[in-house]
Amino acid sequence: MADFDFDLFVIGGGSGGVRAARMAAQRGARVALAEVAKMGGTCVNLGCIPKKLYSYAAHFAESFEESHGFGWVGEAPVLNWETLKTNRAREISRLNDIYMQLLKSAGVHIVDGWATLTGAHTVEVAGQRYSAKNILIATGGKPGIPEFPGSEQVISSNEMFDLSPFPQRLLVVGGGYIACEFASIFNGLGAHVTQLYRGHQVLRGFDDEVRGFIAGEMVKSGVTLHLNTDVAAIERTEGGLQVRLLDGSHITADSVLYATGRSPLVEGLGLDAAGVRQAKSGAIEVNDQYQTSVPSIYALGDVTARVQLTPVALAEAMVVVDALFGPPAGKKPRSMSYDFIPTAVFTHPNIGTVGYTQAEAAGKFGKISVYRSDFKALKHTLSGSTERTLMKLIVEDATDRVVGLHMVGADAGEIVQGFAVAMKAGATKAVFDATLGIHPTMAEEFVTMRESVKP
Repeated sequence: MADFDFDLFVIGGGSGGVRAARMAAQRGARVALAEVAKMGGTCVNLGCIPKKLYSYAAHFAESFEESHGFGWVGEAPVLNWETLKTNRAREISRLNDIYMQLLKSAGVHIVDGWATLTGAHTVEVAGQRYSAKNILIATGGKPGIPEFPGSEQVISSNEMFDLSPFPQRLLVVGGGYIACEFASIFNGLGAHVTQLYRGHQVLRGFDDEVRGFIAGEMVKSGVTLHLNTDVAAIERTEGGLQVRLLDGSHITADSVLYATGRSPLVEGLGLDAAGVRQAKSGAIEVNDQYQTSVPSIYALGDVTARVQLTPVALAEAMVVVDALFGPPAGKKPRSMSYDFIPTAVFTHPNIGTVGYTQAEAAGKFGKISVYRSDFKALKHTLSGSTERTLMKLIVEDATDRVVGLHMVGADAGEIVQGFAVAMKAGATKAVFDATLGIHPTMAEEFVTMRESVKP
């Protein structure tokens, strides 16, 4: 048997890479992990965590305004952008340290720098070569910015958390969840936000009714939304960034965020030299065990461009660890199912969803029933807000199984997480109907909907 420096060498210290390295080391494997940036990857440093913190910050403005209807009087405080940035940075630094300590306490050897494959069992980092029986690539993804006249003037989501000064006029280009979230967040923080999307409606891939509903709610809250158009050119002037659209109109902004997609972070990995096969998008191709075309090299998470969500990368990591080092005593090796993955979009209001959209369900199951409720939440009967909540259930007629559940409203992610357990277990509409609601809550609406609407 060949003598290797490590049993597993992990490239990338994001959620999936850290989980795989830590769990493998706890099983007794000799593990190394290489990371060129701070531990935690996009989610901790430039994605989920700071974005949710800023979302919390943005909600305070509307909460102060809504409090008047409940008897609170006085002027609302004003945002200190520098304080928010400083406090966020401190919390992220704390999380970086926690990730590092988790790895070290498990016995993982940390290598600082960018790792490049030099063979099926070897990597090189900063001139030092390491060998490993197996290698795991978990480098994640990166934001992409297309080239056009003035594209050097725009920023990506990576720069949004530390903008200086605060952008009073923000243009967001894109219609995905990152674009919609930042549009909502900075609108809530006090910027005048314009969102631009070349498609006919934002959030492609989500339920069509949800897409239209959240677009309407965002516009009501103050976001200016332009659909079916795109940027032609950008020029920096004394008055700000002059953005010319394809139709000839102009928008003036202090900052322009491009959130038009992410791509796998594969540059400099040496995939070609190692013989690792990639899709046209650059994504690393893997089988059900996340094994690449080179049997000793694995890949997971956003670099494979399957489902780009942190919990998915964590679950995939456990599949790899079980496959390579065996499951815990008395347990079966884990496998990964991509059905009924719940997710949330932290727009204002939030979106929570699990299962099939109405169009997907109709195409897959044929006959379906749709149950929906659109209402003003109890809170807003006094708050003065015009915000509304949408809830929707999609049921396969042949089995009565609930195959889609969608919500737009406050704390939608928190609510949908619980229902995702029921749906993963195969709950039917009859089970929903037999479940007592918690009154008065918005969540109870999911178990009290009785009248279906025509699909």
